[in-house]
Amino acid sequence: MDYIREYRSFINSHYVSEGIRITIGLTLPAILLSYFHQLAAGIVISLGASCVIMVDNAGPIHHRRNAMFICDGIIFFVALATGFANHSPIILGVLISLFCFSFSMIGVYGSRASSIGLAALFVMVLNIDRNLQGKEIVINALYVFLGGIWYTLLSLFLYSFRPYKLTQQAMGDCIRSTATFLRIKAAFYDKDTDYDKNYQSLLQQQVTVHEKQNLLRELLFKSRNIVKESTPVGRILVMIFLDTVDLFERVLSSHQDYQLMHRQFDKSDVLQQFRQVILDMANDLDEIGTAVMSGKSSEDDGSIHEEIKKLKNNFNAFRDGNRTADNVEAFISLRQILDGIEDIGDRLHTLHTYTGYDSRIGKMADQKLEYEQFVSHQYIDPKLLLDNFSLQSNIFRHSLRVALATTVGYIVSKFFPFGHSYWILLTIIVILKPAYSLTKKRNYDRLLGTLAGAAIGFTILYFFRERNVVLVCMIILMAGAYSFMRTRYFIFVLLMTPYILLLFYLLNSHDFKTIILDRVIDTFIGSGIAFLANLFVATSWVHEQFTDYLVEMIEENINYFRDVAGVFADRPVTITQYKLSRKRAFVALANLSDAFSRMLSEPKRKQKNMIGNYQFVVANHMLTSHIATLSSYLQLLAKKYQSDDYLPIINLVVSKLNHAKALLQQKNADQDGPVNKDALRYLNDKVNVLMEQRKSELKNGVIESNTRKSLSELKFITDQFNFITKIATDIEKLAYTIN
Repeated sequence: MDYIREYRSFINSHYVSEGIRITIGLTLPAILLSYFHQLAAGIVISLGASCVIMVDNAGPIHHRRNAMFICDGIIFFVALATGFANHSPIILGVLISLFCFSFSMIGVYGSRASSIGLAALFVMVLNIDRNLQGKEIVINALYVFLGGIWYTLLSLFLYSFRPYKLTQQAMGDCIRSTATFLRIKAAFYDKDTDYDKNYQSLLQQQVTVHEKQNLLRELLFKSRNIVKESTPVGRILVMIFLDTVDLFERVLSSHQDYQLMHRQFDKSDVLQQFRQVILDMANDLDEIGTAVMSGKSSEDDGSIHEEIKKLKNNFNAFRDGNRTADNVEAFISLRQILDGIEDIGDRLHTLHTYTGYDSRIGKMADQKLEYEQFVSHQYIDPKLLLDNFSLQSNIFRHSLRVALATTVGYIVSKFFPFGHSYWILLTIIVILKPAYSLTKKRNYDRLLGTLAGAAIGFTILYFFRERNVVLVCMIILMAGAYSFMRTRYFIFVLLMTPYILLLFYLLNSHDFKTIILDRVIDTFIGSGIAFLANLFVATSWVHEQFTDYLVEMIEENINYFRDVAGVFADRPVTITQYKLSRKRAFVALANLSDAFSRMLSEPKRKQKNMIGNYQFVVANHMLTSHIATLSSYLQLLAKKYQSDDYLPIINLVVSKLNHAKALLQQKNADQDGPVNKDALRYLNDKVNVLMEQRKSELKNGVIESNTRKSLSELKFITDQFNFITKIATDIEKLAYTIN
């Protein structure tokens, strides 16, 4: 790992910017008001700010603004209601159940609405043990509201100075994730590589790339200053994103029969040469990502071009010295990989050029894409909420789980003299998530992070007792914790725990040890309740919905294949339609991979047909890869080799995939058109004729000929249709097994 590159990337990421912004937003009110001897009021204002922080996720600025203002109003209402309910344990218990269920249910309206609900629950639990009277309750709620407004205005004010910075940081992060994906692909060229492990890593990384691409679609295509006002910077950012997605498709399309290549070429170092160039391209892509994050220009020093040129010369020399009639097919495959590497090298050069933000380049942006179709829109429809009032709804089951667990936690806290309701409930709320696997990981991270973080906190206090030094350490830990809040929960807890310990020490150094011991015990109580609720209360297991993911994957691959293969049969589609079907296929594959990964974290008894499901996921990944491979040569070869001969092959593949979908759904399959099971034979015969001619030429010493070029092109197309048909057949067989 290049630690310098990782460090540069981290300090330029939007996570660090967010951590610094949050630290300022939380500490400034308390510090300023402490000078006026109003520290208690400052802490409550900071509490209100901390609630709105949860809502200020990366996204279009108007979405962030609206969500923060809505959150300001909700936390005021919740603080007020909790304050008045505090005087009656029964009323408070009912309020806890009602709020926990209601604010968890609004998650049906998306992740930002879910964050608003979490902020409401956060302000509720932190006001539970405060015995305020009369107007003190109203004043406390106003302070919370004021804190929310303060952070909202701070966030909007900072955005106004650098409106493109968040998009640039997210763009660079996405580019670097694509580089990691490319690096994993390079592992397939290693001798004795573990194919299953590589595929699992590839699938997991694809989920990460999809998440970052989806965030960018929100930032780019829903932001008026980028796609509607068409500023030069905005246009270039759109071009970088579109080229990055195309690059990702090109990387995905480089799938080959790696086992065949290793059998043919492992006695030489040719595959290691390919691997090294791919790794160097991944490093170059990392540099581009870091440059985009920082807003600086990255220079193409030409080293990648020179490496590719050297690789090409080595390949030609190796081919000319080792090519025989028996291994000509393997050399054709290796040549296709080299073509892909050259194409990726050209794309890297283009991305380097974009980082200069030349306004003349911005004028070249493609305005034909209908951007609105590439993003989803969430409407606040009451019917959606009502439709989810069913045990079939994952959100409904999660809301029941949270309501029941927090109610039990509140009751349990009343039986212990040291039990603090708010800490137990806070632990339960931050741990419980809709997915079992995420809750399990959160529970583990919180317990381990709390223990390790407590050790760090006590170590700091052992060496430093001077209050100003402790305050500086606390602020540093706070900035670090919030920098990892949305990415590494364990590190977040690891840094947050000593930050809280130091805060408690500054507020009450006399009873510090008692307070900390009580909080540790409360954490274990809350974690235990969350663990039991996650295991036994209306738990949603992945295998219950896994068939839906499989069906969606097949449907999107069918649409993607039709749009790509149809061009070869003179059935072209618009560029928007093609990119839409590609995006949906990639999203479906990421969702399927993510669901399978979550299933792996569930109890063994809940892991149904894991071997078959894993094979299904890998088969669909290979299918999407080969469709992407076929699409990579649309402009070069589709028009030249257009023919109605491809139509029965397309119908055959679609028929097999429809049959697989019908088996999973236990329905009758749709018939797409006339199916000819021997449709591939005609194409293969044409390739075989060319192959025999080429072998004859090689035996006679003919190196270059028209036959060589025609064979290379037609064999490439035919190979992809063969691969796709074979994989569709495998998916059909796997559907029998899974069903």
